[in-house]
Amino acid sequence: MTDILQYVWLGILAVFTGTPLFTVMGMGIPAAPVMVAAGLFTGIAVGATPGLAGPMAMAISLPILLSFFGFTPDALLPVFGFLIGIMKGSTVGGAVPAILFNMPGTPDSLMTTFDGHPMARAGQPRRALRIAQLSSVSGDTFSDIVLFVCAPFLAVVVEAYLDLPEKAALLILSISFIAAVIGGSVGKGLLSVSLGLIAAFVGTGQALSPRMTFGIDELSRGFSVVGAILGVLIIGETLTSLEDLWIHRKKARIDESLPDSVVDGLEKGDVRRILPHVLRSSVVGSVIGALPGVGSALAATLGYTIGKNYHAKRMKPGDAVFGAGAPEGIAATEAANSAVSGANLIPVLSLGIPGNAAAVFLILAADSIGGFNPGPQVFRFDTAQINPELVIAFGIFTLMSIGNILNWVIGGRFMRAMGILARIPLQYLLPVVLLVTMTAIYVQDTSLFALWVAFAFGIVGYVFRRCNIPVLPFVIALVLASPLEQTAREAFAATGGDPFFLFNSPTSTIFILAAVASVIFFARAAK
Repeated sequence: MTDILQYVWLGILAVFTGTPLFTVMGMGIPAAPVMVAAGLFTGIAVGATPGLAGPMAMAISLPILLSFFGFTPDALLPVFGFLIGIMKGSTVGGAVPAILFNMPGTPDSLMTTFDGHPMARAGQPRRALRIAQLSSVSGDTFSDIVLFVCAPFLAVVVEAYLDLPEKAALLILSISFIAAVIGGSVGKGLLSVSLGLIAAFVGTGQALSPRMTFGIDELSRGFSVVGAILGVLIIGETLTSLEDLWIHRKKARIDESLPDSVVDGLEKGDVRRILPHVLRSSVVGSVIGALPGVGSALAATLGYTIGKNYHAKRMKPGDAVFGAGAPEGIAATEAANSAVSGANLIPVLSLGIPGNAAAVFLILAADSIGGFNPGPQVFRFDTAQINPELVIAFGIFTLMSIGNILNWVIGGRFMRAMGILARIPLQYLLPVVLLVTMTAIYVQDTSLFALWVAFAFGIVGYVFRRCNIPVLPFVIALVLASPLEQTAREAFAATGGDPFFLFNSPTSTIFILAAVASVIFFARAAK
């Protein structure tokens, strides 16, 4: 227990005594807390802008952050702080256009429109926004507490009981589960994962000679993971949206016909009436978030459905039903989708396995900077000297706590001021996003080849979307390919070159069977 408290304190010190970003009256202001605040406000603004999303902002900002803070371990906490701030802020901000203009700022805030916009039209926009903010921050805080408790415990168990073959089998299980769960077709999910692994294995990888380079010298080190991911996620999405605008001449339909506010703001008893829904949806979101590949949209749907059934049995005369302006409906949705964000980091920190796009960029940041490799080895408390990775892990927990405090204190005011962003037309916004993305790629890798690679992967992302192939399994396969190959090679060597090393122990055999079973189960369920 003493060791844990010592690392908690070292993590707090690392955040508040790190490299100063600037000085005020001769006193250095540490970079990490400032970057959390900057990321939080940026995330709220991004979430409040339809057409943008948190992962998109994280993707664009990562190369810029790396070029600003550099590639030394001192850069880890400031970069993590900004990315974590975006992750938290974008979830809260997504409720703004959903409530004010009936336009979900993020996919997981769709259900917020069902009750939020009717409340706004009834002259209670501030009350709806306040309930959304309270519920969202409560769910986020709850899942962060779950993360702080579960991630170290899970990592210690994995490190104590899983050897190299079991870890390789666990990675295979994770990739198979993600391919089976994401998207409407298991076959397309597996295709996406396969193409991601092929792209990742171009270049030298763990082999001694270049693979699949086709004689192109620039490919001898493989594709830039950051450029490939930005291409698939951002450029592909931008190209798809621009084509939709061009074909359909689609214009943002903004419902601005809100009446003047009547009695607005939180009412007496509001907190008590939404509390059961917040608690229930927080648990739902945390459980969903801990599963790799299962997104916040599912958590919001489950939370809303469970809350709707609960509300129907206990509602009093005069209460609004779900879908007609019930505050409980906003609470059930926002608490569930926000609770996913913290729990999503459980597999990231304890296993090194990203469960969603936001987690991918945290791992990319760690890989790019160095000095911190998410996985079970991070949570080693019994080292003879101070474990620097464990200090960083508790520094991340500190940054998340700072983000929650800022969200509680001033997030609501900033959120309500961001409604104006929903009026920005997509035809002006998307070219700017494309330009900033290409600039960010060039900042990190100053070569035209990097831009061509990103654009080529953008075409891949565009084709995926047009063919309804999920892009997230492709991205996660890109990230996990290297640790999977390295772990498999080490396991192969450690077992004396046994080609069946994945079946050497009951645990690894169970993992492999579970991988096959998950594919079969979800394939049958989709029929």
